[in-house]
Amino acid sequence: MRKGENPAVVLKRVKGKIEELNTKILPSDVKMVTFYDRDKLINYATATVLKNLAEGILLVTVIVFIFMADWRTTLSVAVIIPLSLLFAFICLKIKGMPANLLSMGAIDFGIIIDGAVVMVEGMFVVLAHHAHTVGMEEYNKTSKMEIIRKNGAEMGKAIFFSKLIIITSLIPIFSFEKVEGKIFSPLAYTLGFALLGALLFTLTLVPVMGSYLFNKNVHEKNNPVVNFFNRIVNSGFAFTYKRKKRSLLIALAIMVASLFSFKFLGSEFLPTLNEGALWVEAKLPMSSSLNETTKFVRTFREILNDFDEVESVLSQTGRSNDGTDPSGFFYVQCQVNLKPKDEWNRDISVEELIEEMDAKLRQYPGVVYNYSQPIIDNVAEAVAGINASLAVKIYGSNLQELNTLADSVATILKEVRGVKDLGILRNIGQPELGIMLDKQKMSAYGVSTADCEAVIEMAVGGKTATSFYENERKFDVRIRYEAEYRKSEEEIRNLKVPTIKGTKLPLKEIAEIKTVTGPAFIYRDNNSRFIAIKFSIRERDLGSTIAEAQEKVNARIDLQKGYKIEWAGEFENAQRATKRLTEVVPICLVIIFVLLFVAFGSAKDAGLVLLNVPFAIIGGILALHVTGTIFSISAGIGFIALFGICIQNGVILISVFKKNLLDGMSITQSLFDGVSSRVRPVIMTALMAAIGLMPAALSTGIGSETSKPLAIVVIGGLISSTILTLLVFPLLFEMGYKNQHIKVKVKKSHDFEDYEN
Repeated sequence: MRKGENPAVVLKRVKGKIEELNTKILPSDVKMVTFYDRDKLINYATATVLKNLAEGILLVTVIVFIFMADWRTTLSVAVIIPLSLLFAFICLKIKGMPANLLSMGAIDFGIIIDGAVVMVEGMFVVLAHHAHTVGMEEYNKTSKMEIIRKNGAEMGKAIFFSKLIIITSLIPIFSFEKVEGKIFSPLAYTLGFALLGALLFTLTLVPVMGSYLFNKNVHEKNNPVVNFFNRIVNSGFAFTYKRKKRSLLIALAIMVASLFSFKFLGSEFLPTLNEGALWVEAKLPMSSSLNETTKFVRTFREILNDFDEVESVLSQTGRSNDGTDPSGFFYVQCQVNLKPKDEWNRDISVEELIEEMDAKLRQYPGVVYNYSQPIIDNVAEAVAGINASLAVKIYGSNLQELNTLADSVATILKEVRGVKDLGILRNIGQPELGIMLDKQKMSAYGVSTADCEAVIEMAVGGKTATSFYENERKFDVRIRYEAEYRKSEEEIRNLKVPTIKGTKLPLKEIAEIKTVTGPAFIYRDNNSRFIAIKFSIRERDLGSTIAEAQEKVNARIDLQKGYKIEWAGEFENAQRATKRLTEVVPICLVIIFVLLFVAFGSAKDAGLVLLNVPFAIIGGILALHVTGTIFSISAGIGFIALFGICIQNGVILISVFKKNLLDGMSITQSLFDGVSSRVRPVIMTALMAAIGLMPAALSTGIGSETSKPLAIVVIGGLISSTILTLLVFPLLFEMGYKNQHIKVKVKKSHDFEDYEN
């Protein structure tokens, strides 16, 4: 398929052409039958993503209704979901970028509509308070546009900067390159466009809808859910406020412990996507003939077909169908289509199935196996440059020395736990018949080099003598000795070579003929020869396995000058992506700091908001530990998404704290009133974002693997961030403002006297 094409559209056209061939062109007894249909994977993955999206939308809408207890507020928020998605799809269409599995599966509608929630909640509370003040009859008669405009202007600034900060936090994803860039850039664009659309509609459509929907009979109902969270949060904050130092020390200790525990998570590039099929490769000894390989393939396929989970097996011997991957008869590739998981009679994983297959195939010594999947195999080969997801490449000039070094490295890798499917992609190993002409003897006997080479060419490989035309087709006519005159080394030695005197003499009289082992392939990369040791990793994470392997190899392998070792494949991708994150994330935080400074006009406020970021990291790390999920780039993007969310909560709280201070409240009053008034929007937005991703975190269908770590990190981070933002973050604000005097009239309130003492 051409770069940038839509797979679904292309596959539909291919199927149409196959149908045309079967019905109109091919003979009646010849049919093209599809063996592997990528549409099945696309359909399975699409069904999983759509199910997660539908469940997420429904759950988010339910949360809004439960907290707001009013169908008008729910409608005002819910309408943003389809509109923001439509805006994102239009932008993607203009950019010529299709939405993919990860970009759609990782969309969190809670994050997208939280600005609308804050706007609607603030508007509803202000209007309900106004209705309570003037009376409902008077409220229904008067215009509310000025109140809505004023409230929209106040809330709009915080929402604008909050969304802008969340979009800014996506910069590290935009900076990815190569494989990770291809995979994750659609996610960044899709989420970025959706956030931009949500921001536009929140600042324009929501106030207009509010002016119509909240025109009459607006009053806050007694909501037991909100009352429950208010009691919990107010009691919790009163507890932490009375124990400020202890609360801050405990929060700091938890943060340090969670950050320290990060190194025990393990790491990988991406979770393996279950494609519903396996790609099994077998490399026999290089000297294997076509007949011997064919015999092995029959047994090979029978063993694979014996597994109840296998639907069908298709094998290829030698080079691939398109001829772009040259190889010898020793190389066998098998496409193993698996039945849908719900049709399996045993409760086993794909990894366990591979282990069982490997145990049965290992009874044939001298064969090196590799287990992968059709799509990821092509990607891994493009990345590593060889048929392997992971490889150690040894560069150097001498093939024999490379072969010796490869044996040593392979021996070391066998000792590393988690290393599977270990094998060497050797350069040397092809048996050859070497014919070295003796120039002196040829001169003595009167044999020319051209005549000698012509005889050898005609005997062994054949020589084109002329061409034959049949209608529009052209065929070469080749001359070749009959098999009985070239079937063995002895027959080759006795080939008759003409002399200038018209006589003939055996080839062995003018040449040294012997069997040697020569190079079958000479692999090159960056203008250097290399040999590769390929392997896979199972039952252990990528990061710790490679770290142990590198440590052992570096300690025991002493390379000569001109030789070097490189680790290629998924590890290379993971390293590059991690390095890019470490470079770009600090820059992103600086940009966010500048935006916060512009929003607040205060470096202190901007710094306080950034102190909220570690609160989210704590929950994300703990969630990975609890679920046993390995850290991957997908999880890393979850942490990036959390930056924007937790910063938004910090912006909301600092805005209300400072407003209360400017209204004349004491610092204690400001904190308690601010926390109490912001419980509903903060809890509601956190629950929406968390529950919106819950289907993705719990999903086990095909296509769920890539977005699951992201969802787990976001959910865990939101839990810790929400708790610590409401209970601990106000203490940090007080530390920043306890010595600052604001020249306004201070209003006393005995409601807070207990906390001031």
